Amino acid sequence: MRRTGANALIAALTAGSLMLGNPGATGHGALGVDLDTVTIPELQARMSRGSLTSSELTAAYLERIRTIDPKIKAVLRTDPAAMAQAAASDARHRRGTVLGPLDGIPVLLKDNVNTRDLPTTAGSLALAGSPPGSDAVLVTRLRDAGAVILGKTNLSEWANFRAGKPTSGWSAVGGQTRNPFVLDRNPCGSSSGSAAALAASLAQVAIGTETDGSIVCPAGMNGVVGHKPSLGLVSQSGVVPISAEQDTAGPMARNVIDTALTFAVLQGEESAFSPPGDLRGKRIGLWRLPSLGPDVDAVMTAAAQRLTAAGAAVVEVTPPYQARLGELEFPALLSEFHRDIDAYLATRQGPRDLAELIEFNRRTPAEQTCFAGQELFEQALAAPPTTDPQYQAMRAELADLSRRSIDETLAEHALDAIAAPTNPPAWTTDCERGDNDVIPSSTPAAVAGYPSVSVPAGSVGELPVGLLLMAGDRQDAELLSMAAAAERELKAWRAPRYLPTVGPDPIG
Repeated sequence: MRRTGANALIAALTAGSLMLGNPGATGHGALGVDLDTVTIPELQARMSRGSLTSSELTAAYLERIRTIDPKIKAVLRTDPAAMAQAAASDARHRRGTVLGPLDGIPVLLKDNVNTRDLPTTAGSLALAGSPPGSDAVLVTRLRDAGAVILGKTNLSEWANFRAGKPTSGWSAVGGQTRNPFVLDRNPCGSSSGSAAALAASLAQVAIGTETDGSIVCPAGMNGVVGHKPSLGLVSQSGVVPISAEQDTAGPMARNVIDTALTFAVLQGEESAFSPPGDLRGKRIGLWRLPSLGPDVDAVMTAAAQRLTAAGAAVVEVTPPYQARLGELEFPALLSEFHRDIDAYLATRQGPRDLAELIEFNRRTPAEQTCFAGQELFEQALAAPPTTDPQYQAMRAELADLSRRSIDETLAEHALDAIAAPTNPPAWTTDCERGDNDVIPSSTPAAVAGYPSVSVPAGSVGELPVGLLLMAGDRQDAELLSMAAAAERELKAWRAPRYLPTVGPDPIG
């Protein structure tokens, strides 16, 4: 194995005290490793020693998908070529020509990311025919890095941009994804299947996408890590869009190290992460968001106490301009969606534009089995074009206020990052009611195009709550390092128990 760039990081992490897995665990079956806690550096060390192969690892994950996924319906399909990809990685490991930290590592892709040999549906029957014919740029990077494409995950149909009151985790193609912690609870969206699959240890890492909250909310609600990168660091090419002004794919995993190593591959750089130091001298602004309820606030208080005990200074903040961002974001997204989805549909078989897509849904009963509405589609069709001066003024104000909301807060309090609750406790899934998901913490970074990372912070009963960290533009590597340090102090990750229910929702 070449000891340069990210490979040198693997060696350092494996040899040092930063290993986040459990080397003494008896593991899942005969594999000899605990898939719940093992990290990519540990897996690569085992493969380098010859005590584990990618074929064994891939087969173990495929078996878990076969036996566990029927409970949660997170995985739409597995790749028939997965074992052949793993065998090719094993040959590289034997030759000592490993391509990097993801070589031989099984990865699940959200099903709005184009794959040349697997269907890419965005959860819609309108795209359930032939595969796109070419890979998204990020998939090419994963393949070039030797990753094993394990399959595709379910999502909130059209990334939750169809109905006025959707149910996250539902699509006509995949049905309803369930939260592995409590099966009648929602996984949040739209990267529902990616997060739920990771919580259930059905892959080592997964890819999600976000316009506003669609990586970080599922990560928080399913007790895993999710990173929404700075806008433009991961190519949007070949990803079903909502808005080029906010969309980004990003990595998800059960720990920050795996998330960061995957981000380096998606970004196209050898390393995008420094090993976590300590939190001494770091200044973190805590945005409490009491609207998420007293139980979530108690989790934030406990997290702040742990971070303070580790040497961080935690000060309470309220980023400005949030009400105005809430007024402007949705109308801008409507115009951008019409433009961007028309351009994407023109590259695929099926409906050729948004108007044809609306008509397809009207005449397809299977598209209406959970909720019939497509109000957002209809509003987008009637929205002003992105050439309209009123739209352009709206997007310019959004960009200005969202960046200032973070930049001014960081500067006023001399902060290294802003922290907030990622999510409330998971609500019960209910097609008639829809989601209970007014979660404002993701909006500033999403609209600004700045990075955010959610790490497990604690739980309300059985239901996970995440801590969302955000920082300035292109501060991804620094934010991931801080997230790893926070993860180490909070020690909040735990495996799900697949409980059928826990009673009524903790919040209304």
